[in-house]
Amino acid sequence: MARIKPQALLVQSKRKKGPTRISITTIVFCNLTVVLVVLCFVGAYRHWSHRPDQLKGTGSSNFEDTDAAAVSKKFDLPGHAILNTSKGHIIVELFKEGSPEIVDKFIDFCQKEHFKGMPFHHVIKNYVIQAGHSQQLAAAEDWTSRGKLRGQLATSPKHEAFMIGTSKTKDSKEFELYITTAPIPDLNDKLIVFGRVIKGEDVVQEIEEVDTDEHYQPKSRVGIINVTLIT
Repeated sequence: MARIKPQALLVQSKRKKGPTRISITTIVFCNLTVVLVVLCFVGAYRHWSHRPDQLKGTGSSNFEDTDAAAVSKKFDLPGHAILNTSKGHIIVELFKEGSPEIVDKFIDFCQKEHFKGMPFHHVIKNYVIQAGHSQQLAAAEDWTSRGKLRGQLATSPKHEAFMIGTSKTKDSKEFELYITTAPIPDLNDKLIVFGRVIKGEDVVQEIEEVDTDEHYQPKSRVGIINVTLIT
């Protein structure tokens, strides 16, 4: 058996006891793995810790969405109406905020075609034109006598010329239309203003100029062909 020299044994012993070298790639990979695991734990913790708040937020947002839908529905109502008359078109802005109940009633009558073929049965020059299915003469005569006092009263912004209104009647089957051609502050107790003419003032004036008899009724028929609602 061959003998190993002492020098060779010393070298061999140092090789066995020496530390094992680890590559840089292995170290980097291990560090990345640890970081990813930590991030996963942190993300999972945050998700589960905030879940009750998210559930609460979802519930409140449902109520907020419901309120928003109600407000949106309110403002989705038509804001204008086009009166197609035998003399031309009259565009009216509806006072949805100032007279909501009357505007709702007007819209309902429009949808039922209540104004289709409605005549202007009273035309009082420099005062008002009236459309409706009623043929009461006393109303026109009363308005004319009251109109003599209008210069003595303060003018209300809602009763300037080219305002549209209806009478304060309790008859749910009727809806008369009045378009003023001059300020009429003296009719506050009889007229509910729910809109104003924004285009077609010349058409209103043309209707106002038609020939009438002694009862302020047009000698030739003039009326509303139909009404179109727009936003």
